Amino acid sequence: MRRPEALRAAAARLAVILCLVCAAAAASAETLRPTPGSWPIFRGDGGLSGAAPMSLPAALKLRWVFKTGGPVKSSAVIEGGRAIVGSSDGKVYALDLATGRRLWDRDTGSPVEAPPVLDGEAVYVGNLGGLLLRLDAATGRVRWKTETGGQIMGSANVHRTGPSGRTTVIVGSYDGSLYGVDARNGRVSWTFPTGNFINGAPAVVGNLAVFGGCDGLLHAVSLLDGKEVSAVPAGSYVPGSPAVAGGRAFAGTAAGRLLSADIATGKAVWENDAGQGSARGAGYFSSPAAGARIVAVGSRDGSVVCVDAATGKSRWTWNAGAAVDGSPVIAGDALVVGTMDGRLVVLALADGRQRWSYEIGGPLAGSPAVAAGMVIVGSDDGSVYAFGAAP
Repeated sequence: MRRPEALRAAAARLAVILCLVCAAAAASAETLRPTPGSWPIFRGDGGLSGAAPMSLPAALKLRWVFKTGGPVKSSAVIEGGRAIVGSSDGKVYALDLATGRRLWDRDTGSPVEAPPVLDGEAVYVGNLGGLLLRLDAATGRVRWKTETGGQIMGSANVHRTGPSGRTTVIVGSYDGSLYGVDARNGRVSWTFPTGNFINGAPAVVGNLAVFGGCDGLLHAVSLLDGKEVSAVPAGSYVPGSPAVAGGRAFAGTAAGRLLSADIATGKAVWENDAGQGSARGAGYFSSPAAGARIVAVGSRDGSVVCVDAATGKSRWTWNAGAAVDGSPVIAGDALVVGTMDGRLVVLALADGRQRWSYEIGGPLAGSPAVAAGMVIVGSDDGSVYAFGAAP
């Protein structure tokens, strides 16, 4: 663990974030929040914390399986008794949460690896053809399409501000830009160019979008005008999405390091390589899950790493035996995570002890969705799997 000079110097430029966070309250900024019955966005909430406001049943049972026409790398969202998920067959599917019955599907014209966002009656989703679409949540009807200059790999996010509650959809593209799009008509309000691919989703906190990419920087961009507030060197590219919780931003890098920055003060807090390093082939392509006291993330070296959120000190490491690209989810005193050898696993949050596992077989590259007593996960075998308490 160390505090690089580059990070400390960059942290000084982050001090202006305090002003924007304070201004966010005056501007009545809003973003998505999960409930015990909903998981409306990738990682559960606008800050992408990866923490569900519920505990898991004592024993999970397979409740249903839905087969799509291609690998399911997208993560599901849950609300109103339905699960919505994308597939590499180019379609977005709405499924009955209780039975897995198809409610509707919509062909987007290109593979869908990005998780959808479910905001009331609107579904926002990007595809590998570079399109961002708004679909009707009840019918799947296309309301608008907006074209970016590259494929969309990560989830979009939403931000509402001001007395009118104007909604902006934020999404990153492989053309190297972050887009702010008017949710009413799909018109681009602003773009922020980074100069390299953006793989993950932007976290939204107050009036800021926090995201990383292949330029090796952790950016903070104002959602009011698309102007950059800061850029913190990460030391390597950021393949996944950051998590924001408790005023801190957490991000993993391809070099196998976790970074933490305090959003309110603009100071770097810690950096931890958890004993990893590029020489071992380690790397965090998983997005962190951030709870009140811990941060957990999967690694390509075949482990799940849990560190103290305040200090970055290692708490425990679980040996998965295979790469963990899927992003873990905190649910009560448990951590749910999928592995690239096809296992869905529940670990004890306190010590990393394995409580339960299920052999799906196909790689699990996406993040589980946890809501309404259910765990929904997609597999490269082309199916969506739903687990819950025994009926």
